[in-house]
Amino acid sequence: MTTKRMEIEGMTCEHCEKTVAEALTSAGAAAAQVSWRGGQAVFEAADASDHQLTSAVEEAGYKVTSIAAEAERPTGFRAVVGDARSDYDLVVIGSGSAAFAAAIHAAGAGARVALMESNVVGGTCVNVGCVPSKAMLAPAEQRYRAGHHPFAGIERAALGFDLGQLVDAKAALVDELRQEKYMDLAASYGFTICKGLAEFVDAQTIECGGELIRAGKYIIATGGSPAVPPVPGLKDAGYLTSTTALELRQPPKRMAVLGAGPVGLEMGQLFMHLGSSVTFITRGEVASREEPETSQTLTAVLEQEGARVITNAEVTGVERVAGGRRVSFRHDGREEVLDVDEILVATGRRPNTESLGLEKAGIEVTKNRAIKVGDDLQTTNPRVWAAGDVTGHRQFVYVAAYEGNIAARNALQAAGRKVDFHALPRVIFTSPTFAAAGLTDEQANARGIKCECRVLPMSAVPRALVNRDTRGFMKIVAEVGTGKILGASMVADGAGDVIHSAVLAIQFGLTTDDIANAWAPYLTFAEAFKLAAQTFKRDVSKLSCCAA
Repeated sequence: MTTKRMEIEGMTCEHCEKTVAEALTSAGAAAAQVSWRGGQAVFEAADASDHQLTSAVEEAGYKVTSIAAEAERPTGFRAVVGDARSDYDLVVIGSGSAAFAAAIHAAGAGARVALMESNVVGGTCVNVGCVPSKAMLAPAEQRYRAGHHPFAGIERAALGFDLGQLVDAKAALVDELRQEKYMDLAASYGFTICKGLAEFVDAQTIECGGELIRAGKYIIATGGSPAVPPVPGLKDAGYLTSTTALELRQPPKRMAVLGAGPVGLEMGQLFMHLGSSVTFITRGEVASREEPETSQTLTAVLEQEGARVITNAEVTGVERVAGGRRVSFRHDGREEVLDVDEILVATGRRPNTESLGLEKAGIEVTKNRAIKVGDDLQTTNPRVWAAGDVTGHRQFVYVAAYEGNIAARNALQAAGRKVDFHALPRVIFTSPTFAAAGLTDEQANARGIKCECRVLPMSAVPRALVNRDTRGFMKIVAEVGTGKILGASMVADGAGDVIHSAVLAIQFGLTTDDIANAWAPYLTFAEAFKLAAQTFKRDVSKLSCCAA
């Protein structure tokens, strides 16, 4: 039985998919998979002729533009990507944002593509990361603000809530987006999703679900998982990760958060806003990879909201005690203990490289088990590329998607593209939000770049004043002499939206003068970027409102 692909014009909805599938079946086809978004159908032709199949679909009201056996590829394609013995032109191991970005580009170029997934399709972001966490952060913040807003004349209220109902709503949103943004897209673009654990058996072949599969090229996009530190007693006492914490149906009265990076800060403040008493314990400072002003501001925010923040501490042990867990830690030369109901481990993430058989394929890893790649994302096996969290690069969903696209272009089309992170934005969805792009002051100096910085407090930003919330700042790092913007950091409501202006400034080489002389709408947080740029040459406290 021959598998065929039919390109079809005129389909506009899911009903069209059903109509075309019925037409193909009536003409003798079997196992028809139809995508109205992709404008195509894939099916087993059985004994039906191309004429019979085409006539059936066109009699149903659609136009068939081509029909061909699935093995037939665009002219010249195979010469680029592989050999005639390959089952697929490209196999992607994983099914998250990096994997789908790679598969979408490859399928659009006419490649035969398969994704290998051992768990739930969609990867970290949609299933257990960005989407579910932000879906919980938003209602928790609304509840907190109702009882802590700064506006005279409006009563404050301690709103009740049903955490179980919030969790159910979050799960429904995750299911919807997984279907719409992943499962449906696979059908639209016509690539295959194979369920099973993929493992290399040699440099050119993988095994998945007991089946040997060979591809012209491979992309590893298996993502990462929460890293758990080797703290004595932690495993036996029990702990939460960012995944399991989002499934709690009752907030704990007392929670310890181990770590104060993006995940720890977001999750810790989430439970603070739901009424939990939260203590952060971290080996360094809060948001230690960012500017010192960021660490100081976020620490102050958390403490003002009632958290205890213990920095430069070492957790030495965990044990179960009556009613909960006891955390032992060393701080300021003293041994201390803390009794809590739950412990949230947020000490980073590790690449998912176990069970892949990388050694058999000649693929090297770093000491942290991340896959070694060059700037072009190629591994030490010339047939294999890697993208996303598994590379050990910055763990953002947009980085994963960016790398997946580059890996596919380089693997299939020898595009020679290289990753470039010099204007990369990053956001921590605390309240107020932190966002940054480009280099910090320390990073610029470490690279031997002479730079100067200006820090604008939110008390100098009109929008923050009318909002009655002046927590935060805007900082710009610029090159001495040229004024070229190298980096920017911000803590304020809406910082994640404002930072895109800084991304553009860094990416296209704009200077502080360019930003200082550009339009900025009054009474927006975007004005903070302009005001901060103006501080390089003038005292903005001596300007009238909306002064140019």
